Amino acid sequence: MKRVFFRGREDEFQNYWDALTACGLEPVRSMDLTAAADCDGLLLPGGGDVEPVRYGQENRGSRGINPERDQAELELIRLFRQLDRPILGICRGHQILNVAFGGTLIQDMPEQDHWRADGVDQVHPVRAVHPVMEELFGTEFVTNSTHHQAVDRLGEGLIVTCRGTDGVVEGLIHENGKILGVQFHPERMAYALRRPDTVDGGVLFRAFRELLEETENRRMKE
Repeated sequence: MKRVFFRGREDEFQNYWDALTACGLEPVRSMDLTAAADCDGLLLPGGGDVEPVRYGQENRGSRGINPERDQAELELIRLFRQLDRPILGICRGHQILNVAFGGTLIQDMPEQDHWRADGVDQVHPVRAVHPVMEELFGTEFVTNSTHHQAVDRLGEGLIVTCRGTDGVVEGLIHENGKILGVQFHPERMAYALRRPDTVDGGVLFRAFRELLEETENRRMKE
């Protein structure tokens, strides 16, 4: 069983843990980054905003900043890039991936289709603009969102896989094919949390599992 690391305490990110387990992966949740080196993949979960200084800007509306988390997750991204192992970023994780590759973020989107002040998921249509996302969910699909920041300038080597109808970047893939990011929350529309008004988020977790297996198979043949 493939092992997926994500930084967190025992009482954090339970929906991510449940989704990974349900799709046949072994989650490794720890604040000890040394535990990551033995894992097959990295998950970057949702949360507060990335500190704007990380992408060369002053704070213009960012909130929930945690510099310690930023530093730890950027170190994890560097580690898994060096190890050439897959990474999946979700919401904040999608955003910090963009920052890690030199991109920037829209710091304070107005309350609209993508977020509400009460934190309730917004449901909205998305259009695939890359074969990877089209193969997973089709040309157009409905997903969820709850975020007041978004990808602005793309990081080096990153390619957009899907966009909202308003142009917001909803998905990314690195040109190496092993690093994926989505702005939406598949863990909240998969398995026990599957909902009838969106696509099945479990599809993305299963695709990530397959990517982990393919990566190992290629490594063993080399």
